[in-house]
Amino acid sequence: MNIIVTGAAGFIGSRLVAGLNREGASGIIAVDNLENSAKFTNLATGEIDDYLDKRDFLERIARGDFDGSIEAVLHQGACSDTMETDGRYMMENNYRYSRRLLDWCQEEEIPFLYASSAAVYGAGPVFREERRYEAPLNVYGYSKFLFDQCVRARLPERTGQIAGFRYFNVYGPNEAHKGRMASVAWHAFNQFLESGKVKLFEGSAGYANGGQQRDFVHVDDVVNANLWFLEHQAVSGVYNCGTGRAQTFNDVAVAVANGVRESRGEGRLALAELVAAGAIEYIAFPPALVGKYQSYTQADLAALRAAGYAGEFRPVEQGVDEYVKGLIAARSPAAAPTHG
Repeated sequence: MNIIVTGAAGFIGSRLVAGLNREGASGIIAVDNLENSAKFTNLATGEIDDYLDKRDFLERIARGDFDGSIEAVLHQGACSDTMETDGRYMMENNYRYSRRLLDWCQEEEIPFLYASSAAVYGAGPVFREERRYEAPLNVYGYSKFLFDQCVRARLPERTGQIAGFRYFNVYGPNEAHKGRMASVAWHAFNQFLESGKVKLFEGSAGYANGGQQRDFVHVDDVVNANLWFLEHQAVSGVYNCGTGRAQTFNDVAVAVANGVRESRGEGRLALAELVAAGAIEYIAFPPALVGKYQSYTQADLAALRAAGYAGEFRPVEQGVDEYVKGLIAARSPAAAPTHG
């Protein structure tokens, strides 16, 4: 039997493949779109049995090629660009594609675990898995919201596990290909290496400079949640997947700057000291983001905990520090491959 991971060359998908490898899973079929070929490096260190383009995959499902041979589908593939304005593309890629997979998994009576998003909540301020708190600010959030509604309607008569995860602000290894949609931690790290400073937005929506707050969650904690649900197939539903903590962008910048400083043998500095030294700089809030920006997010984990998941989620101070150390190690000469 095989496990299908869609978006397998992407950020979360590739870390899921790595997590499945650690758990000893075999027969992984990776599905993705490698038009952005830079993503292939995310899969190069993993072990898969086969790779399929996402369009070929749907055609093969329609032909019945995989009937009776799949153990579960972990659906991570999506357009995650919150600034994408092509609604037709977004709905076909994120909503319609997901519905086809859901229908097939229900026909096959196999688990379907999929990526939703905290973008369904819009400006908040309550982030609980209830319809009254859901008001997406962009078509990306709407595509995720609408599919979640489809799932909710199907849950009472499901034939196999259906579990959706509303990811909050995920950061960690394998996100370099995401460009402008990469995490705050990724951008802060590269800014600090290149210019010696991290740029954050000035105060907005009542928050101080760099004081906007998000629920920043490490990608491997997200993977752990997915793998737990895969092992507990009696549990279905739509769940928040974040730390349950709102931390500031300043917190991320401080963790990044101090992580790099420590790698150079320099001492750690507090926020005020980093600002005074010019290592953190505040820039004007972009007019294009007014009314489209989440200044605050914090996952309500009550439903996730009630479902039985007791896994821990790293705070920014720990998770970003680990991430920075990994990024620095990957840049060191010792990490470079050798050729005989």
